[in-house]
Amino acid sequence: SNFHDARSGHAYFDLVEPAETSGEAPLATLPVVLFRESRDRVNRVLKRHGDPIRMTDGVRIRVQGVVDYYSPQGRMQLRMSAIDPTFTLGVLAAEREALLRELSDAGLLQTNASHKMAAVPLRVGLVTSLGSAAHADMITVFERSELAFTLVEVDTPVQGFGAERRIAAAIRAACEASVDVIVLARGGGSKTDLAVFDHADVAHAITSAPVPVFSGVGHDIDRSVADEVAHTAHTTPTAAAQAVVTVVADWLGRLGEREAAVVHHSRRAIAAADHRIDLLRRSISGSITAALARAEHRLAGDSARLGRSAQRVDSRALAQLDRAVARIDVAQRHALRAANHRVAAAAAQVRALDPALALARGWSITRNGEGRVVRSVVDVAAGDTLTTQVADGTATS
Repeated sequence: SNFHDARSGHAYFDLVEPAETSGEAPLATLPVVLFRESRDRVNRVLKRHGDPIRMTDGVRIRVQGVVDYYSPQGRMQLRMSAIDPTFTLGVLAAEREALLRELSDAGLLQTNASHKMAAVPLRVGLVTSLGSAAHADMITVFERSELAFTLVEVDTPVQGFGAERRIAAAIRAACEASVDVIVLARGGGSKTDLAVFDHADVAHAITSAPVPVFSGVGHDIDRSVADEVAHTAHTTPTAAAQAVVTVVADWLGRLGEREAAVVHHSRRAIAAADHRIDLLRRSISGSITAALARAEHRLAGDSARLGRSAQRVDSRALAQLDRAVARIDVAQRHALRAANHRVAAAAAQVRALDPALALARGWSITRNGEGRVVRSVVDVAAGDTLTTQVADGTATS
């Protein structure tokens, strides 16, 4: 805990025995100093092991040193001289295996993988350290795709003491932003740098996510617990971003194939329809020709019969017409007299009902703005324009 570098090249930190409950003071604390000469030897040891450990707050280590008394401050301290990398790596491996067993027993390893991927995941949550190389690589991948992605970027530290809680909170924040898929990513680093992705908080945040989580943590050889519980694990942040782009590009490819298939089948259907129409046209043409011939034959026969019967009918019709003319002449004279009486009565009634007579007697006719006659108070409202007609003109109010 409390690791810091001095300008002299020395390093200072505390070895602590943490309390069982998070947030409480440590059970024990021992100050440690790592002088520059010893630090060079320690770094050479770490490099021989592939540089798997970065001494940062929260890392569990086993060190060798001499108990020393620092007289200026009157305190005891450990003067560190060596480190045991296998201890830290063993602790990380044991904790990783224990967490994987716990997740497997709870049936959570495939929970996120069971989520169905959106057909076109254009709203992407990026959970990473903004401004990092991993972040820049992913942004480049999405921009070069020239697809309409919406990136919801959630900044979070991806290493160091307490980073696991920040990463878990960032995953939950991305879920609350209604994204289609989450990309959890960081670049390479030491085993201790990547140990945060072996933490239970991160694993449970992924298994609780309602959308697929794509992981892209570390380098090709790294495999974290986050990778094990993610929907799909990728070797690098770039690969994870490219996988999302590939999902959308594949969908567009399938859409293009189906468009081509629709065009092909439509052309075949149109050609088949044209062929059927041509067959029907020829069939209908032949049927019409035959029908016309039969109709002309029947018409000739009917015309001959009509000619013979017309002569007989003509004489009877002339006689009937003479009688009808006589009856019409009589009926016409009676009808004209009756009509003259009705016209005279109607004219008298019209004169009696002429509005001009009523207006002359002092009555008036009021119309609303739409030109309709106002017969009731319900036909007008406050503010309406009224036109009132009297005997010698109109007035507007």
